[in-house]
Amino acid sequence: MTNRKIEFMVGLFVLAGILSVLYLAIQIGGARFFGRDSYTLQARFSSASGVNAGSRIEIAGVRVGTVKKVELNDKFFAIATLELPKELSLDDDTIASVKTAGLIGDRFINLSPGGSGFPLEPGDTIVDTESALDIESLISRFALGGIDEPSE
Repeated sequence: MTNRKIEFMVGLFVLAGILSVLYLAIQIGGARFFGRDSYTLQARFSSASGVNAGSRIEIAGVRVGTVKKVELNDKFFAIATLELPKELSLDDDTIASVKTAGLIGDRFINLSPGGSGFPLEPGDTIVDTESALDIESLISRFALGGIDEPSE
């Protein structure tokens, strides 16, 4: 009888371990099985370099959403599709900026809410955007003498 009890306890322990690993995998992977109340907006950038699907969206340093996809439109602008929670209402003068976390960190989109009083509807496009500072081009311009010096 004690052998059966030990096998039962080991079975429960293994089952709890498998469930724990599955839970952690889902949490880390960001998978969702039930739909979250969210809506999408688009942001038009001249360059969205470093921003990919899954990149975070922040307001005042707080993560509020994720980037669903980034694609090129027919006028050669990068269009980022942003997924935001329903309770977050943004005005049409919101500014979307591509920022870098740290000196060489990953890129994310920072939203600076406006105050116009005209809310963006799901599917609308944020046109007030700032692309990331391209350090490589600045260094190459400086190294190759592309920066104009003031005339005397």
